[in-house]
Amino acid sequence: METGLLILAAGNSSRLGEPKQLLKFNGKTLLRNVVEEAKKVSESIIVVTGSGHTDIVEEIKDLEVKIVENIKWNQGMGSSINIGMIQLLNEFPEVQNVIVSVCDQPFIIASVFSDLIQIQKDSLKGIVASKYSDTLGTPVLFTEKYFQELSSLSGKEGAKKMILKFKDDVAEIKFEKGAIDIDTQSDYQKLIQ
Repeated sequence: METGLLILAAGNSSRLGEPKQLLKFNGKTLLRNVVEEAKKVSESIIVVTGSGHTDIVEEIKDLEVKIVENIKWNQGMGSSINIGMIQLLNEFPEVQNVIVSVCDQPFIIASVFSDLIQIQKDSLKGIVASKYSDTLGTPVLFTEKYFQELSSLSGKEGAKKMILKFKDDVAEIKFEKGAIDIDTQSDYQKLIQ
């Protein structure tokens, strides 16, 4: 089954004060890391930009992924998932699963995406979420039966809403380091120390 990846990189990082997508960790930006790791498992990748579109495109233009700009990025994650899904299905109509990922989890590696795909095959569940800090979240895989619902998300509604709504159809993988995400300068300082 063909799996596409939807990488959300549209926010303006208001609490951080600079684009988190472009923060450096281990010699590369958080965004470049996620895209490079995604490319190890799929060629069907859409990156959704918004705030800071030009700088973000510049950072990954050599990676040959499809980029779509969400001009309504300030409406929330749901609007980015919506526009990203529409673009993904237009560009890669053969996709049967989609992994929704963010770019502020510095420890995302290809095996996290591979584990989501494998657990979906093993469990036959429609949603496979990452488990960390007693919560389920991104990266999260959805099978095509959820594509319509993903494509109609709006505002602040994100993948979490769907994980909760369809909890009986959710499997999980362990991704303890998924709890580490960058929202503030102190988060970033802790990470780089």
